[in-house]
Amino acid sequence: MEKYIIIHGSFGSSEGNWFPWLKKELQDRNKVVFTPQMPVGVGKQDFESWSNELDKLAVDEKTIIIAHSIAPVFVCKYLVENKIKVKELIFVCGFNNYLGIDPDYDAVNQPMFFNNLEDVKKYCKKIICFYSDNDPYVTYNAEKQFADIIADEQIIIKNGGHVNSESGFDKFEELLEYID
Repeated sequence: MEKYIIIHGSFGSSEGNWFPWLKKELQDRNKVVFTPQMPVGVGKQDFESWSNELDKLAVDEKTIIIAHSIAPVFVCKYLVENKIKVKELIFVCGFNNYLGIDPDYDAVNQPMFFNNLEDVKKYCKKIICFYSDNDPYVTYNAEKQFADIIADEQIIIKNGGHVNSESGFDKFEELLEYID
């Protein structure tokens, strides 16, 4: 049976942004959905601690992962390093090797980065990337570069900010349209 995993970003919460709304929408469609609370904060969030959480969910070829902000590159690195295939990846505001947001964010984001981003295509049949043209935290170019490397389809959200609650995204109807 298919399962959906929704992963928040740095200093985030599984109960923030559009994640609870999407979880409910998917559950209303009789989908199995997990929204793990990943470790957050300097000294707590790193690739290993997030991997330990994802390991608990038995990711496999029937898994669809939806990830926001730093989580997309974490997911890519996790799949490549563990040689795990998944059904689909839907990424929102993903980026790799981008620093300069803020010292604390840089400290927790940097362990997620990796150099073989394109290798994730070996582990997934379909990758969709959503990103905004005016993200206040990650530059448009950083998000577009990430998507250009891996995405089968790219969707730009006009004036979407970081596609989070702060930008008015307590719901994300457009993303739901891309889910079977």
